Amino acid sequence: MAVDRNVAPVIIKRKKVIVAGGHHGGAWKVAYADFVTAMMAFFMLMWLLNATTEKQRKGIADYFSPTAPISRLSSGSNGMFMGDSVFADDVLPRMGVGASSLQESTENSENEDAQDQAFKEMQDILLGLGGESMVEDRWLRHVVTRVTDEGLVLEFFDAPDDPLFTDGAEPTKLLHEIVYAVREASRLVSNQIAIEGHVAKVPVVRIDDPVWDWSADRAFRISELLTGYGLEPDRLRRVTAYGDREPIVDNLMADRNNRIEVIYLRY
Repeated sequence: MAVDRNVAPVIIKRKKVIVAGGHHGGAWKVAYADFVTAMMAFFMLMWLLNATTEKQRKGIADYFSPTAPISRLSSGSNGMFMGDSVFADDVLPRMGVGASSLQESTENSENEDAQDQAFKEMQDILLGLGGESMVEDRWLRHVVTRVTDEGLVLEFFDAPDDPLFTDGAEPTKLLHEIVYAVREASRLVSNQIAIEGHVAKVPVVRIDDPVWDWSADRAFRISELLTGYGLEPDRLRRVTAYGDREPIVDNLMADRNNRIEVIYLRY
């Protein structure tokens, strides 16, 4: 039978289908994760080499060795490794995390306890709780004491119809007596002292606002009285005027906001 040579040949085209997505199917992510893990382990190893002694490194090696039993002859940290602690006096003090910092923390705590006890004695004497009152009954209505993180705060404030200052910054006789008692109580401690002046807000009808001048003049006047009664001048750390910016009660013009704070600062 004759073949028709004019018929076009049949062409079969095969298309290759790749099942996985691009970028090598995400295999690179696994390799990258392994790399990051290895680098983290490397840096941890370098830190351990720098942060441990030779004996501690031997104890760590013994712990991870399946053939080396852990015994009291091995090294390492206290407890499991039966050796020197990482927090021993001769280990890591330069990094601020060894025994030196722990010892310093203990000493600071003991020092704070001693200061708190001294502050309490001053409070007892000033308020008459210890039987040796330097403060008369009339004074008590003008005095509040408290111990804070900054130190012992002695707060002296105006009472209704009984101010501690006249003519802006002139101390009354009562305030002279209170300051003298404070000077005598100051002999119990050697802490430095800060003095803060606060005043109540004045009516807005005034043309000038004297609160800053009053608070500054009153604070400096107290410092002069203290040194005049014999307080060592170098114990005065700071004298600060706050104007009417830190009221103690909600009524900004209340007499209670007129106050002087004498603070025995912690070491």
